[in-house]
Amino acid sequence: MSSTKARTSVRYSTYSVTPSVTPTFATNDSAQAEFRDIATGLDRMENKALTMQRVVLDQEKTDNLRKLALGAKLERALDRRMSSQDAVMRPRPKQPVISEKQQLVEKVA
Repeated sequence: MSSTKARTSVRYSTYSVTPSVTPTFATNDSAQAEFRDIATGLDRMENKALTMQRVVLDQEKTDNLRKLALGAKLERALDRRMSSQDAVMRPRPKQPVISEKQQLVEKVA
């Protein structure tokens, strides 16, 4: 059955239960037209002047920039985590050491 032949069967819409004679699948022509529309839209959105200014880095420079970015991320994360969490050694007041036996004797007496 070719796509140019008229459809003889009737297909009912699930929403309105009215007959529909549209084909059940889209043809290649409509798909290609949709691709062309998308491609022309993307071409219009592209800024030619900015495209000319783009720099393409070689593999070594790309790796170096990635390492620098990772180092910067790590520094920021450590700064957030470790800020104001440093231990402060304060002198403790001397308290007399009382053994458990002495406490029991004092409670009984």
